[in-house]
Amino acid sequence: MMTHTAYVLASYGIAAVTVLALVLWVWVDGRVRRRELQALDAAGIRRRSVQAGDGQ
Repeated sequence: MMTHTAYVLASYGIAAVTVLALVLWVWVDGRVRRRELQALDAAGIRRRSVQAGDGQ
């Protein structure tokens, strides 16, 4: 039978791994999106937010 301490430590461990996985996923996805934006920018495709400064 599992003790209370083991249950709590296992719960904290699972929560820590889950949070770490989510942080890693967001970080990697941000790098991928940044590269995609740079590729589009190099191809001459601009974001709409850049045009907002023109007053249009």
